[in-house]
Amino acid sequence: MSKSLYIAEKPSVAQQFAEALKIRGRRGDGYIESEQAVVTWCVGHLVTMSYPEAYDMKFKRWSLQTLPFLPKEFKYEVISNVSKQFEIVKGLLNRPDIDTIYVCTDSGREGEYIYRLVAQMAGVKDKKQKRVWIDSQTEEEILRGIREARDETEYDNLSDSAYLRAKEDYLMGINFSRVLTLKYGPALSNYLGTKFTVLSVGRVMTCVMGMVVRREREIRGFVKTPFYRVIGSFEAAGKDGQPGPLEAGLSVPLRRSGRQWKVPVISEPPICIRTTALRTGSRQRGWQSY
Repeated sequence: MSKSLYIAEKPSVAQQFAEALKIRGRRGDGYIESEQAVVTWCVGHLVTMSYPEAYDMKFKRWSLQTLPFLPKEFKYEVISNVSKQFEIVKGLLNRPDIDTIYVCTDSGREGEYIYRLVAQMAGVKDKKQKRVWIDSQTEEEILRGIREARDETEYDNLSDSAYLRAKEDYLMGINFSRVLTLKYGPALSNYLGTKFTVLSVGRVMTCVMGMVVRREREIRGFVKTPFYRVIGSFEAAGKDGQPGPLEAGLSVPLRRSGRQWKVPVISEPPICIRTTALRTGSRQRGWQSY
């Protein structure tokens, strides 16, 4: 009897899929199985890009002579501390009785990348693969996503962008971290009194660090200046001519200056969670969550 396999990004989400699908069968090591379906999970990334020494041991030693490091083909490897779960997922992906794979990783570029790396390393072939794209993990949304799941090939462009983003991060981090460490590391070590200093560079990390440093400089350079608050009691004439509470938009005369003081309109915007914003953007503008 053929079965469907549902693969989620993490155990908690896999459990929600199992509950939505009413899968209450045997709980194995790293998966849940019933007579009709199997639910398994990654634990975040199971596969990663290999370090330069995996290409050639000469790259293990940091040297300006081996830079820039620009491989023609990129190598990937299973992350050692999650290799057990990878082997479980690999076995399920290639099981003869599994005919359809539902990709239930997070709906976005990173979630797509996580599954594609696993499928690539597991050597998945001759299986129907369908993508479940959902905005939340409610039972109704999960069932809708499974019901409307599209062929995985429709997300090839998203996958390509994820691979390119990862390669960009990898090349930037490897090359710039090494060249800046070799160039400025010794001087920093002398200043800090340490044996060696590594300057880590990353697409996101370096930008965030810059924001933190900029804000810290603003705080240290802050100059105190006096400010004043006006505290008073105000009344406005109502429709019947009697004093009443102020309402937004009314103009109230200030007795001393004769000027008009306008009551500001203060209203809090409604809370908008990320999934709601994405759903609205998708419906109104046709945006996709990358």
